[in-house]
Amino acid sequence: QVQLVESGGGLVQPGGSLRLSCAASGFTFSSSRMKWYRQAPGKERELVAAITRAGEPTTYADSVKGRFTISRDNAKNTVYLQMNSLKPEDTAVYYCNAFFSISRNYWGQGTQVTVSS
Repeated sequence: QVQLVESGGGLVQPGGSLRLSCAASGFTFSSSRMKWYRQAPGKERELVAAITRAGEPTTYADSVKGRFTISRDNAKNTVYLQMNSLKPEDTAVYYCNAFFSISRNYWGQGTQVTVSS
């Protein structure tokens, strides 16, 4: 059974940091590209960051460049999103995605990140 379990979300003040984790099971983690998406209330889901199977970041949304870092540990079947200098506009539910193809990709249940003073 495929599972992607996100953790690490919460409430943080502007300028603060959070590290999200996504633990994968039920498929060959090292064979999948991994992505982080987010969805704010009333907005469409957007791609935040992506990383290759080998661990090379390939994509960052313009709004997070220089502040967020995606990484993965294939030995632990886990992908991370380090988020620094957080802003209120980063408030959203963050989802991890395991991508093999358009017709085969898996989603986690999401973790809430709220940036507020």
